[in-house]
Amino acid sequence: MQVKVVKSKAGLHKRNRHHGSYDFKVLSQVEPKLKTHIKKNPLGQDTISFSDPEAVKLLNKALLHHYYGIQHWDIPHGFLCPPIPGRADYIHRLAELLFLDCPIAKTTPVTMLDVGIGANCIYPMIAMVEYDWQVVGSDIDPISVKHASELVRANAPLRGHIECRLQKNSRSIFKGVIEPNERYTVTTCNPPFHSSLAEAMKGTERKRSNLKKNQHKRGVKTPAQSSGKEHVSSALNFGGQKAELWCPGGEAAFLKNMAVESAQFAQQVLWFSSLISKKDNVRWMKKQLEKVGVSEVQIVEMAQGQKISRFIAWSFQNHAQRKEWITR
Repeated sequence: MQVKVVKSKAGLHKRNRHHGSYDFKVLSQVEPKLKTHIKKNPLGQDTISFSDPEAVKLLNKALLHHYYGIQHWDIPHGFLCPPIPGRADYIHRLAELLFLDCPIAKTTPVTMLDVGIGANCIYPMIAMVEYDWQVVGSDIDPISVKHASELVRANAPLRGHIECRLQKNSRSIFKGVIEPNERYTVTTCNPPFHSSLAEAMKGTERKRSNLKKNQHKRGVKTPAQSSGKEHVSSALNFGGQKAELWCPGGEAAFLKNMAVESAQFAQQVLWFSSLISKKDNVRWMKKQLEKVGVSEVQIVEMAQGQKISRFIAWSFQNHAQRKEWITR
């Protein structure tokens, strides 16, 4: 098994639309309700309270509208509200992997399966708008699937490009979603990383406490650092349903199941991928992938401020086979 570690330059991907500080003046024009949440930080710059779920949700609505043309976006109360810049980075760096691995012509259709689409539908939206990918999103939560489907119907540019499917078996990841005659260029996933509701609640409270303690310190950073891109990720897990935040065995168990099950679809998926929250799980996942006979693994690290995140991508086909797969 060939393993490659890609250490990205610090900061967002060059194609990411969210470099620099948030322009709250422009964003509040497309989402007027955001104005009531804008305040000054100690440097006199516009910001919002990133510990306020409503403010973060309105910021997301404005970002999606202004940068991606998504005019109708919302999430049900209590569901996960993701940070747009970080989510976009995963898609951009995954696209770069595909382009560098076997240069895909712009005319070559790319199909993506997003495991755990959630009620927010963020990954499919960004992938479709930025790269015109055809996306299927799956989830075990009927409410998430219903709401994500409604978002697609509400936004004309997304119709016919994103399909939402219910995973009826909570023990399965790909089975029951990938149909026998389907092929996918890539899969994405942001797995639940807690092992229980109690652990998820402790993680949320810890992030709340850290956010409050460092609020003043963060407020006096440079404009780029005080834009909120670091803060949003700290506020995200204030919401989230069971399937979004935790599962039995946590992230490690989920990744193992994904590795084992991916072998059954080795000829239907070019590249599988998943974010990995806990660094220790990278080595664990590599062992699982070696056991199931993966040909190549890429670990892509993403550095944003002091935060290091990563995703792992794997293929059961060697480079020559992948080039042939693209031209079929």
